[in-house]
Amino acid sequence: MASALERLAYHTTQRLRVSWYSGQKWLSARLTEGVAASPELKRRMPDRARIFADLRALLEQDWRNIAEGRYRLPEDVVIRPLAALRKAGRYFADLRRVDERRRAHANDEVFRAARGGEYPRYFLQNFHYQTDGYLSRRSAELYDHQVEVLFGGGAEAMRRQALVPLQRVLAERGVRRARLIDLACGTGRFLREVKSNYPRLAVTALDLSPFYLDAARRALRPWTRTEFIAAPAERVPREDGSFDVATSIFLFHELPAREREAVVREMARLLQPGGAAILVDSIQLGDVPDYDALVEFFPLAFHEPYYAQYAREDLAALFRAAGLALEESRIGYFAKVMTFRKPR
Repeated sequence: MASALERLAYHTTQRLRVSWYSGQKWLSARLTEGVAASPELKRRMPDRARIFADLRALLEQDWRNIAEGRYRLPEDVVIRPLAALRKAGRYFADLRRVDERRRAHANDEVFRAARGGEYPRYFLQNFHYQTDGYLSRRSAELYDHQVEVLFGGGAEAMRRQALVPLQRVLAERGVRRARLIDLACGTGRFLREVKSNYPRLAVTALDLSPFYLDAARRALRPWTRTEFIAAPAERVPREDGSFDVATSIFLFHELPAREREAVVREMARLLQPGGAAILVDSIQLGDVPDYDALVEFFPLAFHEPYYAQYAREDLAALFRAAGLALEESRIGYFAKVMTFRKPR
């Protein structure tokens, strides 16, 4: 059980974290032109008080999970001032270029710079209008900070909600015997949380970007029993039934419908009988009705070409068609956490 000192440390540092990233979000909005929402969308937007209340609810759930022993207090719960200032400096230095792309609707720089057919076309985008898309070390260094600013400091807590169903699955299957694959692992932030809680768990980090995969290697350097694969999530070079758990964190909304379906089939193929697929991704239309206007506005404000279709996708039906049954679905702030099982 968590101590009173840990509770104090958590809530104090999370308040500072929210203030730090929300302040940068506020400043970003004033330094850029952005995209104006239509009057009809503006009318339906939730106010700031509602959004902050839901963020506080997420953080309170995060703390309850820690206090109940579902996962550890994060090691980096305290923001390091100098490192944070450096990251913020890089973020704001790049912000002007991001805004220039947004105003010009320039989202194909990565595609025009690509050589040969090394990557699928859908991947060659300036997602979020970010510099270099996902194909540079600079992008990998900026990405986590950009996401935290977008969610006002709540991104890490949203990812951690996947550790709750993971705990149940590993209790059944045994940590030392189980194997986990994280599809589109990005910079390894989620896997770092996994290994911090389960250092003996064998994990495989898969990503299409070699730069993000290198960042994941650095993030997981303290631990053994780690493997790294550069490949698309819809074509994983591993045998059937290789894993007990397959996770996907904020991948599905950046996939076209056909590739999204292919990734679900891969998850089903890779899992052993009784294994679990754990998905964390954006809320969809109808999940939080008061947020529907934000869900509609998001692909307009950011370059997210597949998000609008994702927001209407019946994920339970998609997984069911691949033979995976929905076990649980929960909402945490702007994220939805879903757990699917492969029949025994």
